[in-house]
Amino acid sequence: MEFRGREEDLRTLQRQYLSVKEANGSTRGRAVVVTGRRRVGKSRLLQEFCDRSGVPHVVFQATRGRHPAAERADFVSCVGRASLSGADLFSGTGARDWNAALRSLAAALPDDTPTIVVLDEVPWLIEQDTEFEGALQTVWDHHLSAKPVLLVLVGSDLSVMEALQTYGRPFFGRAGRMVVRPLNLADVRAMTELPAAEAVDALLITGGFPELVRSWKPGTDRRKYLREACGDPLSPLVVAGELSLLGEFPGTTRARSVLEAIGAGERTFGAIAASVGGSQGLPSGILTPILAMLRDKRVVETDQPLSTTTDTKNKRYRIADPYLRFWLAFMPRVLPFIERGRGDVAFDRIERSWTTWRGRAVEPLIRESLLRLLPEGHWPDTSAIGGWWNRRNNPELDLVGADRESPAGRIHFVGSVKWLENRSFDRGDHDALVRDLLAVPGTDPNTPLVAVSRSGVAEGLPLAAWWGPEDLVRAWEPR
Repeated sequence: MEFRGREEDLRTLQRQYLSVKEANGSTRGRAVVVTGRRRVGKSRLLQEFCDRSGVPHVVFQATRGRHPAAERADFVSCVGRASLSGADLFSGTGARDWNAALRSLAAALPDDTPTIVVLDEVPWLIEQDTEFEGALQTVWDHHLSAKPVLLVLVGSDLSVMEALQTYGRPFFGRAGRMVVRPLNLADVRAMTELPAAEAVDALLITGGFPELVRSWKPGTDRRKYLREACGDPLSPLVVAGELSLLGEFPGTTRARSVLEAIGAGERTFGAIAASVGGSQGLPSGILTPILAMLRDKRVVETDQPLSTTTDTKNKRYRIADPYLRFWLAFMPRVLPFIERGRGDVAFDRIERSWTTWRGRAVEPLIRESLLRLLPEGHWPDTSAIGGWWNRRNNPELDLVGADRESPAGRIHFVGSVKWLENRSFDRGDHDALVRDLLAVPGTDPNTPLVAVSRSGVAEGLPLAAWWGPEDLVRAWEPR
């Protein structure tokens, strides 16, 4: 299958390889830790990079739950099968521990030719054998780093991969870090061949996950794609979410219930506790560590009002994973209909809530896109874009741009998002923005007003700037 998108990621990896090839680092070899959500396409990206490089490479995929001795034997066998100058010396041999296995790798690597080594799903290797980290550090320091090798350590468990590089852990300070994110809006538009506004819809539904974007036939509109997906219980859109959740949270856990509550629209601590815990509510001592774990895994994010004051007790929770955001909002409710062959009912249920859900789901994408655009525009010093709300959510403002996160030193603008197909941002929306402006600490009557609209802006409104779908796509195009 043709590989599309990911040009920026490929360039990043190529720069790391060139550092090895040109020997311009502090060591001859170079190590990179690559993380990203499960099923985001890390393995496919690394394989494509190795194939394009045209140099000898080893790609080893760990197996979860495997006996350590069997895993080491498979690793040595993988090295023996690779097109390396010394690989044939190790064909059919074993290794008593990871120190010996990794020294076999080092011995097989050439001294004068750059190579690439990919260890995929490193968290599973750490899970199998607690000595793996120490062995990796020892062999890297004494053998591998002296070779012209790019060592890529890949993993989907973000908390484990980040801990791998923390102070006090064996491999601390020895590797760069790269995060593989879902396909961006420009990539999704190119692959689906949709107009900008419809490409935004495609991104919100697929989350930019490659297998889902590839399942979107070019030129297919949102309604047709969803109708066809709901008519097939085995469609990628239907099954990928459950597979992702099972990979992260095997078995039935409270974490899954908390995720489903947030996905269904509960945003405050109290509302989540009530949704999961019933009439008594889930105790704070149970919910707090669950939310902390979900944040550590980058599945949930916490937002705070952005202004010149700090309001740490007024948090809002949301699903951070872009595909799970859609899946958790709709699939738990419609999956029984899909499994009974009533995809038509499932589609109608999604369609009924689509506009309301999209209006909020698009906001994180808009904020991230504006941060990429603003250095070219009126506010080059804007480094934080969020929203603002009080405890009653009245008022609630969609966009606040500032010089930094709360407490900000200066508010640069306040704005509103109107992402509707049949109505532009009009005079009433502008007047509401003027009315609510001064509720945000740090604003004054001269604070610039901005808007983001799917369907344009009415003429004559005194806005400092406004952006539409094409601008959002442009934010993600290569520069």
